[in-house]
Amino acid sequence: MLELKSVRAGYGSFQALFDVSLEVRQGEAVSVIGPNGAGKTTLMRVISGLIRPTAGSIAMEGVDLVATPSYRIVEIGIAHVPESRRLFPRMTVEDNLRMGGFTPAARPKFQERLAVVYELFPRLRERRRQLAGSMSGGEQQMCAIGRALMSEPRLLLLDEPSAGLAPVIVEQVFDLVKRLRAGGLTVLIVEQNVQQVLRVVDRAYLLKAGSIRAAGTAADLLASDTIRQAYLGV
Repeated sequence: MLELKSVRAGYGSFQALFDVSLEVRQGEAVSVIGPNGAGKTTLMRVISGLIRPTAGSIAMEGVDLVATPSYRIVEIGIAHVPESRRLFPRMTVEDNLRMGGFTPAARPKFQERLAVVYELFPRLRERRRQLAGSMSGGEQQMCAIGRALMSEPRLLLLDEPSAGLAPVIVEQVFDLVKRLRAGGLTVLIVEQNVQQVLRVVDRAYLLKAGSIRAAGTAADLLASDTIRQAYLGV
């Protein structure tokens, strides 16, 4: 479904990604793990078109994402839940969700998608007229994920979804990833919470200092003493 080949990217003269290659197959949940500063967020931004690679190729079901304007990438079927959620804090929950369904294909399905999101997150229905910025961190994360789901994506990008959340909310976030995948949605998740994320994904890539250092099934990475000690700190 998604394929990156030898991607390089950065900010000005600073290079953050060095010849990164990875793939995500339809129906999979795949994680990119690694320490702070490894380039994980840059990778997500490159895929969603927020920054452009300086070399390499990115394709989504044969569509060249490098040559695709960023606003069209959502229409192709990729939705990005950014690090720190990036909600519109002075807008209501429902208006934030409405912003996620702005594409021409999504607008006629607004009520249908809203019902899906409220079924996944009953708390959002209760809070639908509340300002998004006044909610708890966990509720804001629910809203950010719900906003992404409003466009009916085929590939969901989750950037550090557990960051700053209480342990009980983190459990709920990873349970949601399981449910989304069970429903057929393909998920690429960047995460520092290694132990938990490797229990809900099929495969993982280890990114360190901008390069892929290891790849394999989640079970293999969890079982590898060398990888756990050298890279994961567990």
